[in-house]
Amino acid sequence: MSSSASATRASNPVVAYVSLWFPLSSETFVFREVCQLGEQGLPVRVYTIYGKRLKGCSRAMCEYPGPLRRMGMRAAFAMLAAFGRALRREPATVWALLREALFRRMRDLESQAENLVCFFAGFLLAEECRRDHVSLLHAPWANGPATACWVASRLTGIPFAFTGRARDIYPQDGILREKARDASFIRTNNAANVDWLRQFCPPEQHDKVHLVYNSLTFGMGEPCAMPMQPPFRLLAVGRFVEKKGFDYLLTALARLREEGLSARLTLVGDGGLRRQLCRQVQQLGLQDWVEMPGFVPHDRMRQYLASHDVLVMPSIIHESGDRDGIPNVIMEALSHAMPVVATDVCGIAEVVRNGETGLLVPQRDAVALARAIRQMLENREQAARMARAGSELVRQMFDPAANTLALCQLYRAAAKS
Repeated sequence: MSSSASATRASNPVVAYVSLWFPLSSETFVFREVCQLGEQGLPVRVYTIYGKRLKGCSRAMCEYPGPLRRMGMRAAFAMLAAFGRALRREPATVWALLREALFRRMRDLESQAENLVCFFAGFLLAEECRRDHVSLLHAPWANGPATACWVASRLTGIPFAFTGRARDIYPQDGILREKARDASFIRTNNAANVDWLRQFCPPEQHDKVHLVYNSLTFGMGEPCAMPMQPPFRLLAVGRFVEKKGFDYLLTALARLREEGLSARLTLVGDGGLRRQLCRQVQQLGLQDWVEMPGFVPHDRMRQYLASHDVLVMPSIIHESGDRDGIPNVIMEALSHAMPVVATDVCGIAEVVRNGETGLLVPQRDAVALARAIRQMLENREQAARMARAGSELVRQMFDPAANTLALCQLYRAAAKS
C-alpha cells in the first residue's frame, strides 16, 4: 500500500458495522446512525449475522445502497470452514476463544443460541474484514453482534468497540466482562448505563465508556394539534413485551373510565403479548376505548403523533432485569411538541424531567399513571409548556450533527490506536 493510501485510510478508517439484521423495522435509530455516519464521510461497511428481514421497513430502509454483506443460514458452512482455517493457522488463539466464550452461562436459551451463532460468524467476519481493509469493528448491540466483533478482533488485531443500550446489557450476557475488557471503547446512549457498563471494565479502563445519545430518527416536526377535547386521544407505541408495561396502561385507562374521563387509546405495535393484551381489553370492558392497529412503519408514525393529545410510555423493569433505555418514541413525540407521560425507568428521566418536560411516575403503579394522564389532559396550558420545553431539550440532546460527529471522533481515534 502506498504512503498516500495509508494516510487516507488512517484519516478516514473503514468501519465494519456488525449487527444481527440490517435494516430492521424496529431499529430505525441504527439505520439512521449508519446513514448519518456515511454523510459525515466515514466509510461504513455493514455486515449482518442473519439474512434479510425487510418486513415493515420504510422505503428508504429497503433501498439502502450498501455496502452490505448478509451472512444468514447460507453462510453456515462458510463460518465452519473459516473456523477450521483459523484453528489450523492460530490454534492457541482459537482454543483460548473457545474456553472464554463457549462455556459461559447466558441469560436464557435464546441468548445462548445467538451467542453460539455469532461466535462462529466471527471467524468468517475476520476473513472478510481483512479482505475489505477494515480499520475498526463496531457492534451496535453488546450481545451477539459484539461477540462476533470480539472474535474477529482477536483473530485479526483490528480494534473493536460496541454500543450497550438496553436489552443487550440488562441482564448482561456471560462474556460481557471479556468484551468490555478488550474493547477499544464502549458507547452507551443514556447516562443511566454508564456506571453499569463501567463495572464490567477493569478499574483502570473506566474512562473507555462514553455517552453519546442517539440522533433523532426524523427531524424536528410541526407541533401536534393537541386539541385536548373529549374524547381525549392517548397514544402508546412499542413491542408487545413485558417491559413496555402496557398492561398497567390498560388498567389505568379502565380507572379513568370509572372516574368519568372520556379518553381513547391507540396502542401501536405487535409482539408475543398481543393475545394477552387483547384479552385484558375485553376483561376490562375497553373494547370501545382501545384501538390496536398493529405494527406501523416508522415513516407513518408522524400521522399518529399529529392526531393524538398525549404519548404514554409505561415502561417497567422486567423481573429478568430487562428494561428500556430511552424509548425512541419519546424523543419523536417531544420533537413534535407532544406531551409525554412516562415511568421513571433507566434513562427515561434524562428526557422526561418531571414537571419540566413531561410527567414522570413510578413504574408498575397504574393509579399514579392514571393520575398523571388526567393531570396532563385537564391542563392544556401546562401540557403545552412542558411539551415545548421537551422539544427544545431533544433538539439539543439528540442533535444528529453533534452526535454523529462525536461518534466519528470515537471511531477515528480507536482506528488509529
